[in-house]
Amino acid sequence: MATEAIAITGILVVCSVAIIIGDAAVSGILAAVSSITFKNAFLRGLLLLLLPPIFMAYGAWVGRERPQVKEVEISLKGLPESFDGYRLVHISDIHARSYIARRESLQKVVGMINGMEPDLIAFTGDLITLDATELEPVNEILRELQSKDGIVSVVGNHDYGIYADPSHKGSLRRILSEVIEEEERMGWNVLMDDNMIIRRGQDSIAVIGVQNTSPSRHFPSKGNLTQASAGTEGIFRILLTHDPMHWEEEILGKDYPLTLSGHTHAMQFSIFGWSPSSLIFRQHRGLYTENDQYLYVNIGLGETILPFRIGTRPEITLITLKKQSILQGSHSTHLPL
Repeated sequence: MATEAIAITGILVVCSVAIIIGDAAVSGILAAVSSITFKNAFLRGLLLLLLPPIFMAYGAWVGRERPQVKEVEISLKGLPESFDGYRLVHISDIHARSYIARRESLQKVVGMINGMEPDLIAFTGDLITLDATELEPVNEILRELQSKDGIVSVVGNHDYGIYADPSHKGSLRRILSEVIEEEERMGWNVLMDDNMIIRRGQDSIAVIGVQNTSPSRHFPSKGNLTQASAGTEGIFRILLTHDPMHWEEEILGKDYPLTLSGHTHAMQFSIFGWSPSSLIFRQHRGLYTENDQYLYVNIGLGETILPFRIGTRPEITLITLKKQSILQGSHSTHLPL
């Protein structure tokens, strides 16, 4: 079992003991000054106070160990005939640090993806959490990923090393360069404001990747969409961009039928379909469409800050591209899936 999960469970046990002692003291006072019995006050307080640590323990021991596959079919206007039925696996936010002590969990994810035999694997950033050294224990596992047209990726805010320990920072460029170099050694095609063309006979699609681009001052905004798209005019486009806020900021209204993003993690917490990430991100998880443009936000595989996932299991998205018929159309909607 992962060291982080054991540590957080230990902390929760200590907190729970403190909660029980505190609840008993408060219940005794309430029983002395009101008509409520000590037993009723104690049990009600215990139920209320223990719910958060129970949820957190579940998220650490169970929630993040149960990857799920979301299958999505998207009908796209202008998709070339030869790509009708094209199967794309979308993953995001691996945060290698999350898997250092639980490599068997990452091996399971890789096995699930390879078992789908996808045409393409698209990774939308945040391979690391703090530093590129996180990759050494897991790179051999990630190197096993396979698809017919390879693995294409972009970088996210964490990949720039902006959260590294100050004593290790030295050069942010060094961390980013090491991340890119490691991805390339794994056989991934890292698109740094660049694109790749995939051909099927006379038909082709362009996969475009931009560096992290965000309207928030808290995250790096390095991308150049014009540069990334150079030479793809008139070709069906799939855009990879880490931060979904980029969609409304620059992409909507332009010729990008399908955009794939990550970043939000759905804040690693969701209950009854609601996540606090919806208070920050207008597009925070699942599929969104505006007229004939689509955005899919994958909630990631790894974690940051706290090692748990509550109602937000690690996500592997299998997207099947379908050619939109003349009778079909799209409008503004959100499918949380």
